[in-house]
Amino acid sequence: MADRSGTGVDATAAEAIARRVLAAEGVEAGELGIAFVGADESRTLKRKHLGIDEAADVLSFPVDGREPLPEGLPRQLGDVVVCPDVTGPDWGAPLVHGLLHLLGYEHGEEMAAREENYV
Repeated sequence: MADRSGTGVDATAAEAIARRVLAAEGVEAGELGIAFVGADESRTLKRKHLGIDEAADVLSFPVDGREPLPEGLPRQLGDVVVCPDVTGPDWGAPLVHGLLHLLGYEHGEEMAAREENYV
């Protein structure tokens, strides 16, 4: 986990959220990056990757989808980037949202229901 936000994010809490969500979703092993960034970095990433010139609460950069992998092979999940300047101190829900995107979920009822279970 990286905290480039300057807000002093609780790394232990972020790791606990990620472990809880991934375990509940059946991901037993995997590689995941979590970064907390400032508004300028978030805005740059959102502009570069989505063409929208504003800071985002969370951005997800998935590597693997939800396809099954050979047993014992860890997933390459990707990266979740959270901006506490946008989320405020309640960054847990956006982190969960970003994690679910890494797992292949798209916006909709199923994703919203899963978010409610984990937040």
